[in-house]
Amino acid sequence: MVLHFERDEFEQRLTKARAVLRERDIAAVLLFAPESQYYLTGFDTNGYVFFQCLVLTADEGPVTLLTRRPDLQQARHTSVVEDIRVWYDAVGADPTEDLLDILAEKGLRGGRVGVEMESFGLNARNYERLRQRFDGWCDLVDGTDVVRGLRQRKSPAEIAYVRRAAAIADDMLEAMLAVAGPGAFEGDIAAAGQDVLFRAGGDPAPGGPVLGSGPRALLIRSTAGFRHLDPVDQLTTEFASSYRRYTACLMRTVAVGEGNERQRRMFEVTRDAMAAMTEAVSPGRPLGEIDDAHRQVYDGAGYGEARMAACGYTLGATYRPSWMDVPHLLYSGNPAPAEPGMVLFLHAILIDAPNRLAMSLGQTVLVTETGREVLSRLVPDYTVCRSP
Repeated sequence: MVLHFERDEFEQRLTKARAVLRERDIAAVLLFAPESQYYLTGFDTNGYVFFQCLVLTADEGPVTLLTRRPDLQQARHTSVVEDIRVWYDAVGADPTEDLLDILAEKGLRGGRVGVEMESFGLNARNYERLRQRFDGWCDLVDGTDVVRGLRQRKSPAEIAYVRRAAAIADDMLEAMLAVAGPGAFEGDIAAAGQDVLFRAGGDPAPGGPVLGSGPRALLIRSTAGFRHLDPVDQLTTEFASSYRRYTACLMRTVAVGEGNERQRRMFEVTRDAMAAMTEAVSPGRPLGEIDDAHRQVYDGAGYGEARMAACGYTLGATYRPSWMDVPHLLYSGNPAPAEPGMVLFLHAILIDAPNRLAMSLGQTVLVTETGREVLSRLVPDYTVCRSP
């Protein structure tokens, strides 16, 4: 069996989750997010693309996992779950019928049952099946935040994994920039980073990497295909390092071949915005004030039309298709307080479309008891990659 945390830590997490259920008068919660299943039990798989549910009750009864046959050994090998049920593929198969049997065994008929709705592990068709199956049998309520709220504050063991991921991310960036320059192939640049990640014992990241030169340096999302860099060019990369599923992210735009004074000015303002955003990270302070600081610097420098409307989000142990561990987006007005143990990805992005210039910086920050800690050792500068 492979467990990345001590059993006592899993027991503490389960105890806290059950306490949340009792506080909300919810008899049980149906967990579909792979992140929640991993957090509570260690269960680690990409089988969430099919119907897969972890049932946690408010009492001390055992957790029950309903999954497909290919994930049976996966659950036995990676998790603390002992009660594993299997549903089988067949014409007309509906796993919500198996799930109803499980809930009936647990005496949940007529009770309030939470559903983790905001998850890539529960698509609309399966939710509709679920809703129809349980209509009149129990009272389905939104249980999305039962476990997600607990996942926001990382334990010391989790923070150790985040730190390891951050150290690997620094090495990845250095490796990518070492092969960037006029004529370099984007695929080689991306491969240099991934080589570092895997040789360091990291895991495939839950998203990206975003990597683009020329006009694609202005894009915030990844697109298919790689190109060779021009003699004078720009390159934007945003990527996550993942260690035991915990992620740390970095983002940079660099000049290629020669610098550009307009872009250099964009860097200086972006550096100042990032400094102000980082200073705004403080326990108890609303997360929205990070974006207020972001806007104040950019808007004051005349870049209001070129910036984004939000400046980051929370990170954690996540699965494809995204390394974003929402719900906490960093946008102005978000009243949620920063809490010690939260991990945030701060990004400051300028897109000057008329002049076809981009400038982006991003770094991972840990909220501490007294303030914040930047987890990267790399100090942002205006980098010009002249030769690979």
